[in-house]
Amino acid sequence: MSPECHSDFIVRTVNTPHQFSFENGVTVTDVSPGRAVGRLLVGPDSINPYGNVHGGALTTLADTVGGCCACSLGGNCVTAGCTMEYLRPARGRTIFCEATPKKLGRSLSVVQVTLTDEKNVVVATGTFTFFMLSEEQKGN
Repeated sequence: MSPECHSDFIVRTVNTPHQFSFENGVTVTDVSPGRAVGRLLVGPDSINPYGNVHGGALTTLADTVGGCCACSLGGNCVTAGCTMEYLRPARGRTIFCEATPKKLGRSLSVVQVTLTDEKNVVVATGTFTFFMLSEEQKGN
């Protein structure tokens, strides 16, 4: 599959109803080799008791967009680990995420994510490690 076809496949798959990220307000807007971008449309179920975007919603956005970046050269992956740094309260109707690779490997890929609000203020950053699945592992 060509890189362009694979990128289109990733976006179509992630943005499908009944997928966890889609049902939680996450949309992947662009995938290209070595980069992925997405957004969280903040809804009433995305908010913590203090009126800010819940850290779990931010992590869902970061994990989804980061995974798309890890697979941007082909293949499939699952999350092996992550760290998130919540730098300031996330507020507004939309939170944006950009993911870029630190390392895209055959077994493990490591991706850096940056989350910003509507004013382009960084609200969180993170590092995600993805286990790259072989063809045999995809069905297990």
